[in-house]
Amino acid sequence: MLAACARGPVFAGRAMREVTFGDIRAAARVLLGWPSGTWPEVMHSLLLEAHCADCYRKRWGRVHPRFGNGTLMSAALSRHPVAEPAPSNPAYLAALAAAIAGVLDWKSRNRSDTSATGA
Repeated sequence: MLAACARGPVFAGRAMREVTFGDIRAAARVLLGWPSGTWPEVMHSLLLEAHCADCYRKRWGRVHPRFGNGTLMSAALSRHPVAEPAPSNPAYLAALAAAIAGVLDWKSRNRSDTSATGA
């Protein structure tokens, strides 16, 4: 399933579902379970899983059996994130920043892809 969606964040001219603050928090909790040096790759795979689940939902009209409904939160929750720490926890703040950076990178690549194809 991932290979079919690996072509990028745009499917039929539409980007993946909108990212909310709850999505960012869930993704950050997943990142905390990994060494910080791997966070960009983990974040990219979470976004790809969410995108693929969204493609699946649009195509088949039901949630993806592993990655959920196409939101970043559902992809993150499928990975059993750690309990949410206090908002002032420095590691959590760093994970939130990494999650936001990952989404910004994903969105910038999406803009580049759509402008290059004229979509």
